[in-house]
Amino acid sequence: MCYDYIDLKTAGPSFRRLRVSLKRVVSFVAIAGFCSLASVMPLRGSSAQDTPGWTTESVLNKIDKAAADFRSLTADIEQIKYTDVVKDTSTETGQIFVRRDQKMRIDLTKPDPKTILRTGDSLFIYTPKINRVEEYNLGKNRAIVDQYMRLGFGTKSQDLQKSYDIKLVGEEEVDHRKTVLLELTPKSEEIRKQITKIQMWVDQSSWLPIQQKFFEAGGGDYFLVKYSSMMKNLKIPDSKFKPDWPKNAAHIKPRQ
Repeated sequence: MCYDYIDLKTAGPSFRRLRVSLKRVVSFVAIAGFCSLASVMPLRGSSAQDTPGWTTESVLNKIDKAAADFRSLTADIEQIKYTDVVKDTSTETGQIFVRRDQKMRIDLTKPDPKTILRTGDSLFIYTPKINRVEEYNLGKNRAIVDQYMRLGFGTKSQDLQKSYDIKLVGEEEVDHRKTVLLELTPKSEEIRKQITKIQMWVDQSSWLPIQQKFFEAGGGDYFLVKYSSMMKNLKIPDSKFKPDWPKNAAHIKPRQ
């Protein structure tokens, strides 16, 4: 998948509305989900200098090899959203299904059921409690959404480097798995006004991300996403990415 450059200064209200919906998607940490902070072992002063076996370049080479044969992924997902001003955390859990052909589905099950379905330029959010479907046309903001929703899944390093300055922080153990921790800083000033940096823990056995942490601008808010029970390249039928909500569900298209 390739991330194109976008003139965010011209995105205006359309991008802001999409950003709000995106936060809802990945706010079971968009998106992002994307794990409990207590389950992460501390860095203990780990740094790139402490891990002479790895360099940023060598880690990105490993990610490229994993991306070359990436076709699909299924995983359990848990997301914690932390709001600093009220010192509050909220957690959502569910499953994610991703295919290389720009299709993705997240089925949230707890605490409140919700389905997020993405096919091409269309993003649907179905809320069973109110029997309502919201449909968004991603349009020219598609690449921005992809940066959050498919970060590290089948993404080539050259595409990551177009959008981020990437730094190897070091090695860390997460849920008894050896990972390398990368820190990604968005190159776009407009994106940095929303997300100042992203930390991504990459499993050294699969070279896929098993945890991501998104730091929001303007305070201490963040959302933390963790993936478990990951299965790569299983056949996911087309039916998984087709709307399956009731025909009588209210269907709205928020203005963009």
